[in-house]
Amino acid sequence: MAATTLLLLIAAVALLISPSVSLTCTSQTFSRSAAKFANCVDLPTLKAYLHWTYDPTAKPDPTLSVAFVAPPASPDGWVAWALNPTATGMVGSQALIAFKDANGSAVVKTYNLSSYGPVVESAISYGVLRKSAEYSGGVMRIFATLALPVGGADVNQVWQVGATVTDGVPAKHAFAPDNLGSKSTLQLLSKSPAAGKAPAAGKAPAPAPAPTSATAIGAPTGGSSLVKGGGLGLLHGVLVLLGVSIFGF
Repeated sequence: MAATTLLLLIAAVALLISPSVSLTCTSQTFSRSAAKFANCVDLPTLKAYLHWTYDPTAKPDPTLSVAFVAPPASPDGWVAWALNPTATGMVGSQALIAFKDANGSAVVKTYNLSSYGPVVESAISYGVLRKSAEYSGGVMRIFATLALPVGGADVNQVWQVGATVTDGVPAKHAFAPDNLGSKSTLQLLSKSPAAGKAPAAGKAPAPAPAPTSATAIGAPTGGSSLVKGGGLGLLHGVLVLLGVSIFGF
């Protein structure tokens, strides 16, 4: 009887564990065979991951190729990844935002997030050499290659998810701690990036001035980060609360 109860508890808890939580970036693969990256990191909030390759020798400008992976806040929501050359939060970010269009296809568009408020599609201050998006299994993936200024080593990155897109316009995201803490400093060449490292103002390469007609999604910066543990640890924690040990004692 006890063994049956334990098995039922394990099955119930396993159903609650999202695949995007239990995976790590090193176990993720992409449908396109050419999508391979030198580095990846499990970002500390919003069940998000970043894969990237930085080529400082590319001509005429260094390039940053990325795959950003995250589940939107709802099936019809959006995900965003951005570099901020002037600050550590959302305002000033040069963003890529992906969502499903009216036909249900995943699209990614660029936004210069110059203030809080509704967003307007616009050019960004980094050259966008290519961009695309995919949606499957409840997860959105942004693929892009950006041209960066020479001389950058660290960049301020910001990421976000939202639940609603209205007439092609991403709506405001939630203000939970995970949303407010979705920022970090990305070390372009590091094999062990400090994803949870506090971002530093002025770290991103300074691009040419961007158009300022767009306004920003977002929320005031701050809040806390959630560092995800493995699925087994979560399962064990729940079972311990229920008075059951998966190790038999």
